[in-house]
Amino acid sequence: MPLLAPDRYLTDVHAIDLAALKASGVRALLLDIDNTILPRDTNLVPPELAAWATDVVRQGFKVCLVSNNWHERVRLVAAELGFELVAKAIKPLPFAFWIATRRIGVRARHCVVVGDQLFTDVLGGKLIGARTIMVLPLSATDLPHTLLLRRLEARIMKGAQAEGPTRTTRGVDPT
Repeated sequence: MPLLAPDRYLTDVHAIDLAALKASGVRALLLDIDNTILPRDTNLVPPELAAWATDVVRQGFKVCLVSNNWHERVRLVAAELGFELVAKAIKPLPFAFWIATRRIGVRARHCVVVGDQLFTDVLGGKLIGARTIMVLPLSATDLPHTLLLRRLEARIMKGAQAEGPTRTTRGVDPT
């Protein structure tokens, strides 16, 4: 499979079919934070995300957050959700993903990398041999270089439509 093609493209993490992942041999999720599980620049974990995180663990998955962010807020989010964290990841380089798989004791082939960017999350996941799920970004606000990369992503994705319910039905503002 091409390095810049996610295995699945979903509206958000709530659209992930955890039972199907488990049945396919996935034992762990390596999750991006900014614009994947939370809008960028917030550390407020909404009840819906906390419930989803609890369900992920209850279903037997191991989880590690893998973020290029290094600010204290990512540590607060990881602590609140009870997940391992690899910050300053320098994605898409594979080193942080390898550290994450070692921390949670799961081989990359049994992991799925979930994120909102092709050039960091999907590419990084593919480089380590993990499956990948790309989700729509939770916010249109982002760093200038990320906004530029999103234009390239749109060309690569060629108008692909994300699967799953629209976010407005889940109380998340899509802007």
